[in-house]
Amino acid sequence: METPFPPIQYSDRKTGLVVFGIFTILAGAFCALSVPLMLFGQTLAAKNGAPLDAQAILPATFIYGALAVVQIWLGVGSIMARRWARALLLIFSWDVLITGVLSMFVMGFVMPQMMEAMKSANRPGQAQVTPEMQSTIMVVMLVFMGVIMVVIPAVWVIFYQSKNVKATCEALDPIVRWTDRCPLQVLNVSLWLAFSVPMMLLMPLSYRGVIAMFGTIVSGPLGSAIYLLLAVIWAYCAWAFYKLDRRGWWVLIICLALFAISTVVTYSRHDISELYVSMGYSGERLAQLQKFSMVKGGNAIWFSLIWTAPLLGYLIYLRKFFPPTVAKQVD
Repeated sequence: METPFPPIQYSDRKTGLVVFGIFTILAGAFCALSVPLMLFGQTLAAKNGAPLDAQAILPATFIYGALAVVQIWLGVGSIMARRWARALLLIFSWDVLITGVLSMFVMGFVMPQMMEAMKSANRPGQAQVTPEMQSTIMVVMLVFMGVIMVVIPAVWVIFYQSKNVKATCEALDPIVRWTDRCPLQVLNVSLWLAFSVPMMLLMPLSYRGVIAMFGTIVSGPLGSAIYLLLAVIWAYCAWAFYKLDRRGWWVLIICLALFAISTVVTYSRHDISELYVSMGYSGERLAQLQKFSMVKGGNAIWFSLIWTAPLLGYLIYLRKFFPPTVAKQVD
């Protein structure tokens, strides 16, 4: 007769799951509140004569709306000690933390240019922005951004990565969930790919189907068709990653490599402002963007590669989770 395994000894973290779940719901509520605030801001600007900026508001509304739904859903799951909620909150927190660290690096480069743009925008007779004020504004913004995008996500990562939290969720929710059927590192990419599908479908509406491809700026029906094709590819890759199908891994690797080559070819021939002109940006908005060197020629290439290189490295690391062939996986 087999001897049953002894129960796992752990410290109960149910209270912590409730507390972190409540704060996650509050974060979702804040994102939900941001949606009507953005719409109100655009309406107010339109009343004052400014054109309605649907290009900026559509993606932002979708992102904040999605974040609100996801965080409230995950917060409720944490309160209920669901193992899928712990897994997804751990993934989400890691993503925000890594994005926050990279964003802090980018902001350190961009903020001095933002301050100069603010200074040059002052009209005669207006109070001038002194160097001391610039330094204070930069420090306050960096500290605020560091707390929101680095410190808080790091706390969430530490909590939900705890073995005691994991054991508590598994004890209170013993059912095998969909998040248990795929390594979390791979599930993370699968979820991002799934999220990218509706984003690709928004591009024809938000950016008039404008996309840069190997030195050519494509727009209109052809550009919209390319975005639709990308949505189909990302949907396939999301499914294949979740199923640990190596074919999806290869498709994504090849696509990202092609995008990197396309970026280098395009922005070595064109300035990114040409893309914005095709998107229908106003002259005033183009003038504001031109003040930032990061959106010019070679800098656009480097910033794109800075984001692409770590992603490619991460995908190479994930290769070990994919069986060599589908046939071996079935066997």
